Amino acid sequence: MKNIRNFVIVAHVDHGKSTLADRFLELTGTVEKRKMHEQYLDTMELERERGITIKLQPVRMRYRASNGSGPEYILNLIDTPGHVDFSYEVSRSLAAVEGAILLVDASKGVQAQTLANLHLAQQQGLKIIPVLNKIDLPNARTKQVKEELAYLLAIKPEDVLEVSAKNGTNVEKVLERIITEVEPPKEVQLLNILKALIFDSTFDAYKGVIAYIRVFEGSIKKGDKIMAFATKAKADVLEAGYFSPNLIASDDGMSSGEIGYIATGLKDPGQIRVGDTITNLKPNEGFKPLPGYKEPRPMVFASFFPEKNEDYDILKDALGKLKLTDASLVYEPESSDGLGRGFRLGFLGMLHVEIISERLKREFGLSLIISSPSVEYAVKMQNGEELKIRSASMLPNFSGIVAIAEPIVDLEVLTPTVYVGSIMELMSAVRNVYNGTDYLGKETALLKYEMPLAEVITDFYDKLKSVSSGYASMSYESKGMQEGDLVRLDILIAKDMVEPFSRIVPKEKAYQEGRAMVTKLKEVVPSQMFEVSIQAAIGGKVIAAESIRAKRKDVTQHMYGGDITRRMKLWKKQKRGKARMKETGRVNLGQDVFLKMLKR
Repeated sequence: MKNIRNFVIVAHVDHGKSTLADRFLELTGTVEKRKMHEQYLDTMELERERGITIKLQPVRMRYRASNGSGPEYILNLIDTPGHVDFSYEVSRSLAAVEGAILLVDASKGVQAQTLANLHLAQQQGLKIIPVLNKIDLPNARTKQVKEELAYLLAIKPEDVLEVSAKNGTNVEKVLERIITEVEPPKEVQLLNILKALIFDSTFDAYKGVIAYIRVFEGSIKKGDKIMAFATKAKADVLEAGYFSPNLIASDDGMSSGEIGYIATGLKDPGQIRVGDTITNLKPNEGFKPLPGYKEPRPMVFASFFPEKNEDYDILKDALGKLKLTDASLVYEPESSDGLGRGFRLGFLGMLHVEIISERLKREFGLSLIISSPSVEYAVKMQNGEELKIRSASMLPNFSGIVAIAEPIVDLEVLTPTVYVGSIMELMSAVRNVYNGTDYLGKETALLKYEMPLAEVITDFYDKLKSVSSGYASMSYESKGMQEGDLVRLDILIAKDMVEPFSRIVPKEKAYQEGRAMVTKLKEVVPSQMFEVSIQAAIGGKVIAAESIRAKRKDVTQHMYGGDITRRMKLWKKQKRGKARMKETGRVNLGQDVFLKMLKR
């Protein structure tokens, strides 16, 4: 156990985390050179396309220090995502290790998610190894960024390692620092009691649910009888092993301090939960499960409906499988008069929405209609009842409502000081409370705000990047609920209400939001054989409207002369027909319309 080191790499998006992991795999010989490729641990096609890590990925490496003459160490690395939407993946990883590499880009410096991940690691009491990456870049601000890191961690600037993951410069020094400074797993006295934390899971058609575990006490191997403490699900271990990074079965299994996997044979994904404790079949009285980690709390909600009603069961099965690999995803059945049966999904942020919708399309071949994302509201009724509302269509009649509360977040924006004025101007356009500014060194400012989550999940991030030339970054954390003056905004197309476009908005912004939506819909809704009215309404009052001109057919094309009254007669007949169609006609919206509005 004294030769085991368990650690993670945490960083902001695009700071070189996957590249550093590649160098570790090469340096330790875990992956043969002929099989090596960039972003080796990023196994999803989406991850390679976007250049970001979405799923945590563990790997076991063997390494001999002192140029190969020293003792052999087992290094268990968990590569983690960097985007704020996947901070839950990071928290799961941190619960399974003793150390963390805090990786920072020398050209971009400390960014918001760097701080957020650092706070998570410090809360777990992990040993932090500060590493400055991309020192080979011509625009690297090595000295300045080292000072920022030193200020954050209360250390000397010279204690920050300088590396180039791309070129392999000083990468071996990082592993040596891991061995010397990260504590080995703690020795345990009672080896007959099994305690293992489930930090991830997946599904195999033959082996059932495969649980990724960190063993804290006891040992586990093929043939052992186990139980999931929370669900009381019992199973025989079909296979036990480690990640290299593919699954490698081991007859010896795993003992205290090690990270690996077990195949449970269970076919119901709900029986194995991330965060649960795997233990012996009959734990002693007073058995205490392992402390979990930050539970996932959905921040954004959207409705997913299959474009074809017969695909409902496929969507249901697909969500069950995605839930296994993404414990932060939550969903519940929902039905709509216009769209049929579907599901209301909970996400950690807007990127999470995009990733899940794209995976459903690519991996399961589903065509979906997606509602505009919203947050969860708390509604107090006059009869004393309190409701949780996740979509505007669920909102009861306003005559019975006392108050509506919306989620509030603490927002931190990290930016070079030159952009502070531009960002404050941006913040003046959204609802917020300014909480102050801290400075990290001479050229970096940390702006702190309190604001409604609904303001964050729109296009706020894109605007922030725009006004700061891409240099500012942000992170946010839930603070609770706060009452506000909110109304339900509905969209009517050809006098039919389209539920997926309904939303709850601040009363003072209702006209602005309604005007923006009808203007955009005028661009994306295809023209019909009759004039189509597009209206934004609060209750029965229309606050903004547009119309799409009807397609016009030349009904006199077949005529070759004659009196003008004959043509006028046909035109009047056409006009009366279009008027009737305008009263009774309906517009069928394709999936592309909903997707364009989602990206609005």
